[in-house]
Amino acid sequence: MSEIRHQPVAPTSTQSRAGGDVIDRHRHDDHQLIYVSSGVLAIRTEHGSWIAPNDRALWIPAHTWHEHRFYGRSRFHTVGFPAGDPKPVLDARTPAVVAVDALVRELLIALTSPDLTRTETRHIEAVLRDRLRRVAEQPIMLPVPRDRRLAQVCRLVEADLSRPYTLAELARHAHVGERTLSRLFRGEFRMTYPQWRTRVRLFHAMVLLAEDATVTDTAHACGWASASAFVDIFAQAMGTTPGTYRAGVHDPRER
Repeated sequence: MSEIRHQPVAPTSTQSRAGGDVIDRHRHDDHQLIYVSSGVLAIRTEHGSWIAPNDRALWIPAHTWHEHRFYGRSRFHTVGFPAGDPKPVLDARTPAVVAVDALVRELLIALTSPDLTRTETRHIEAVLRDRLRRVAEQPIMLPVPRDRRLAQVCRLVEADLSRPYTLAELARHAHVGERTLSRLFRGEFRMTYPQWRTRVRLFHAMVLLAEDATVTDTAHACGWASASAFVDIFAQAMGTTPGTYRAGVHDPRER
């Protein structure tokens, strides 16, 4: 059972974390931007689960309960922002994933260095704030099912992604009609069942690649019929191939 903690100040800091490390459920009175310059971070909140590889950062609004799990050896950077700021960095009431380009990456790494003077910190933070207001949000997120029947079928699918359950099979398992289950996916997730399943598979593929699984093994474990089909879908969704992504997780210079 994770310990629940209230940590009022969201720290601006850098840490090294081993694969499998967990930061227990907690919240801050400040907003927080979270970034891993190497490795992969999975973040769970009451709203859903997010994946943050090293070309994404995650914005956690103030007072949001969240917990972290690291995959692969990770370098973990956090930046705190006051919740009462009259000019918020991001106007997001729920967690949001944002793209990290080369400039934002260097600003985040520099800002979390322990060797900065207060003047240097203010200057770098000002540039980062301006840049973050221009970056695009990236929806790498798995929403939390609220309906009991939907939660039941989601657990079934995630337990074995290599098995291609049809919507009809899932409906029978949950003792509901196929149309009812389809409406639940659209109503709660704003996605069809195939769209949700693809996102789940991509989510888990990112974790496996971070843990150094091969592209072929990842494709089969996540239910793709071939590595080439996996490469095509992954590249469309992530803007990079699984091999390049895998190399970048362990050596960001490869990204």
